Amino acid sequence: MTAKDKDCGNHGKGRRRLVRSIIGCLLVFLLLVLITILIIWAVLRPTKPRFLLLDTTVYGFNASTPNFLSSNFQVTVSSRNPNDRIGVYYDRLVIYATYRNQQTTLRTSLPPTYQDHNEATVWSPFLYGNMVPIAPEFSVALKSEQAAGSVFMVINIYGRVRWKVGTFVSGRYHLNVRCPAYITFGSRSTGVSVGENAVKYQLVTRCSVSV
Repeated sequence: MTAKDKDCGNHGKGRRRLVRSIIGCLLVFLLLVLITILIIWAVLRPTKPRFLLLDTTVYGFNASTPNFLSSNFQVTVSSRNPNDRIGVYYDRLVIYATYRNQQTTLRTSLPPTYQDHNEATVWSPFLYGNMVPIAPEFSVALKSEQAAGSVFMVINIYGRVRWKVGTFVSGRYHLNVRCPAYITFGSRSTGVSVGENAVKYQLVTRCSVSV
């Protein structure tokens, strides 16, 4: 082996050591960044948003056809970010109504929203369903509740949220919100007429939230 061959071998080993050193430094740096983010995350401990169902305006509610329900609502829902140092991104939110866990309206999309620290957002979407099939046993119960003067519905919101800490934005988390809504009829109605065939109910009920 000549001196030139030895020099080439030494240069090759030196380059490999340099590459390994650079990769090692990068891995250590990424690990330190990840640990820092986890520590910040653990200290701040994001609190899930708080939702309220403020009111419901009923434009139509017809359960006269057996096993079908036609309804038309406008609901007002508020969301508040209770965190002092964490922002919230709301992605791909949809809202709809259910009766006894059976969906009774189409899904309505809510616009993507960012909430800064301690900020609140209000949405007022329309929910509607025309001749939506419901299970026979639920149809009987619905007519019975309506005749008694009170129907219990649930307004559901489903989507994804992301948390923002400084410049760091987390991955997406599932958001499930359930808001109870009592719709009253006849002599037991607690609503106020706001137009032809439209009745507004001031509810201000707290919603359950899971993330």
